[in-house]
Amino acid sequence: MLNVLKMAGRNLLRYQRRTALTSLLIVIGIVAVLLFISITGSFKSVMIGQFTDSVLGDMEIHHKGYVASIDNLPLNLNMSGGVARKVGDILAHDPAVEAYSPRVKFAAMFSNFTETTGVRVNGVDPRMEDATCPLLRDRLVKGAENGPLLKRGEILIPVLLAEGMKIKVGDTIVLVATNLEGSVNGKTFVVGGVLDSISGPGGRDGYIDIEDARELLRMNTPEVSEIAIRLKSLAQLSPAYSRLKRDLSGITNKDGKPILEVHTWAALSPFANLARMIDVMTLFIKITLVAIVLVSVMNVMMMAVYERIREIGAISAIGTPPARILALFLSEGLLLGLAGTLLGTAISLIAIYALNVWKITFTFGQQQHIVLAPWIGVGDIVTIAVLVVAVAVLASLQPAWKAARMDPIGALRHV
Repeated sequence: MLNVLKMAGRNLLRYQRRTALTSLLIVIGIVAVLLFISITGSFKSVMIGQFTDSVLGDMEIHHKGYVASIDNLPLNLNMSGGVARKVGDILAHDPAVEAYSPRVKFAAMFSNFTETTGVRVNGVDPRMEDATCPLLRDRLVKGAENGPLLKRGEILIPVLLAEGMKIKVGDTIVLVATNLEGSVNGKTFVVGGVLDSISGPGGRDGYIDIEDARELLRMNTPEVSEIAIRLKSLAQLSPAYSRLKRDLSGITNKDGKPILEVHTWAALSPFANLARMIDVMTLFIKITLVAIVLVSVMNVMMMAVYERIREIGAISAIGTPPARILALFLSEGLLLGLAGTLLGTAISLIAIYALNVWKITFTFGQQQHIVLAPWIGVGDIVTIAVLVVAVAVLASLQPAWKAARMDPIGALRHV
């Protein structure tokens, strides 16, 4: 077999220009695919982090039916204090959970005493929310950046309200909300900070202390609308989701039916659709790579067979078995694929390193200077390499089969 590979290598070097052009096509295809995978993978990671680490958390737990009615922020589907404590015990003993944050969410009227508008209010425990959504603090464009995220009696307001109603940090505003019993209640707050917006959820969300929220809604028990969860690693999302779904099924109503449901960030964020589109685009890029390799290698091998018909007839006439001729041409395709793959992979890794040295920055929504850090896993590199080499060999099969079955006498007479 080693001799066959040596002969295949010499045959490729006989036609240096054609071999170089074919290898170049394979290199360009591999570089395009690996760079696309690395950049889009980094983009997905950054964007997922923007949503999970500043608004959603990696997962959220709700009472059954809450998410279906989430636009109305229904207070009648809150978790009771007892249920919330049970969930907290489960999360505290889950090895994948890094932090969690209970929230009370409701709709309110927001007034600066001259203008009034609607706002979504999140009542949170500042310490737990800070641990669960660490990028929430990074969205503070005005207000104290150190110390507690917020204090009792303070509110963090979105930049849309601050600019639209000309409200500054330190101003007094009032929130008016209707509780579960239909009672209208109001409470004054001091603006403690202004939050930058992101595309998607969070554009009109304000934050107050969870105890202030319960006081405003006159809750007699420590109810919770949702519990946001941060995992130690997003790679643990799937097993953690399955485990929590199983554990939460043990919390039932008096009829023995589960009352809670858990959702991943993908089920709650519109960005999940964009992430799926990126995956589809990556698949089509891989298909394009396969087409490039298939067409270029097959073209080269067909030309090689056509130009070497008399040579094939000669080696066949002196007793070279068809299997060896088949192996010779397949080896040429194999070497073409290997050479293009090795060079393309090397160039791709150098380019990815360069992109990490010269940072790619862009804006998303109103977030400034989001930096991409392109990377690619060993699994992706191996998959692309194996795919290219396999397709190169496959593309050589038909020309090699034709060469192996060629009649020696007819081949020697070929002009």
